[in-house]
Amino acid sequence: MSPRRDSNPHGDDPRWRAVVSRDPQASAAFLYAVTTTGVYCRPSCGARTPRPEHVEFFQTTVEAERAGYRPCKRCKPEGPPLAELQAANVAAMCRTLEHAEHPIALADLARGVGLSAFHAHRLFKAATGTTPRAYAQACRAQRLHGGLREASTVTEAVYAAGYGSQSRFYAEATRLLGTSPSEYRKGGPSREIHASIHPCDLGLVLVAVTSAGVCAVLLGDDPDALREELSQRFPRARILSSAPADRQLVRAVLDLVEHPQKAADLPLDIQGTAFQHRVWNALREIPPGTTRTYAEVAAALGSPRGARAVAAACAANPIAVVIPCHRVVGVGGRLAGYRWGLQRKETLLERESSATPRGRSRPR
Repeated sequence: MSPRRDSNPHGDDPRWRAVVSRDPQASAAFLYAVTTTGVYCRPSCGARTPRPEHVEFFQTTVEAERAGYRPCKRCKPEGPPLAELQAANVAAMCRTLEHAEHPIALADLARGVGLSAFHAHRLFKAATGTTPRAYAQACRAQRLHGGLREASTVTEAVYAAGYGSQSRFYAEATRLLGTSPSEYRKGGPSREIHASIHPCDLGLVLVAVTSAGVCAVLLGDDPDALREELSQRFPRARILSSAPADRQLVRAVLDLVEHPQKAADLPLDIQGTAFQHRVWNALREIPPGTTRTYAEVAAALGSPRGARAVAAACAANPIAVVIPCHRVVGVGGRLAGYRWGLQRKETLLERESSATPRGRSRPR
């Protein structure tokens, strides 16, 4: 009797395991082709897994096509990587929302990038940490803040910001502005901020809280300098001493400063441009004990040339540690650009590294 032929010629080849698991991380490393269909695919292709004896591996599309295979119509391996396409789609949706003069329905937003409403919503939230609707609201709010100062009337500013009706605007005006629109135009008082300063291993930490959540976490050594920084950030606010109702939230922030590797799910009240919010959401997705370069964060947001803009957004971050801009580093892991001092940045990263089993990973 002839010996039984091994039905899996690839054995423990990691490429075959990537095909079986449809590993998206392997799509940039190799391609596989199926001899019975004459088609080559990405490892992440959703097509039915072929029999291993019918599979060949290639490094490039050129090699696969020279061998007589044609590209799969499902995963389109001859085109850009899926992650790059998704990032480009999210970036395009963000640009549409940022420049929209009127509210955009999700179906119309998705149609603009060739996706279903369900897929567009899921992809957008996974990439930005927020929904298209919430992102559009942030864009409108940003335009509104500037428009109320410049427009001749409140009505003019409301429609210029992209609100479809005044009733929709007035329903959320106080939440957006912290005061009435007319008072805001006059430069009147904004919301109250309760602030307190506490000693910690990093020196001093100022925690500022509004009724909506944490609005600032500042690090330093001089209490007067910290108070002045808070006043400059919120020139129209009434800054008061921390209230008893804020104690639990303040304790959570202080615990996170001492143990930055812990998960942070704290209510935040943070104002910024739409792009800044995208960067800050991306920073919160970086796992403790790991780092990313400014260029990597920019690429993940669909702006591969936006490293400087990402660095500027990190520098504008008013909530230290909770929004972990300390996890963003320069090329080659160089520590740079931390507005509260490089020594504090290094200390935070060392604490996370020592508390994370895998240790600190350097940028890829």
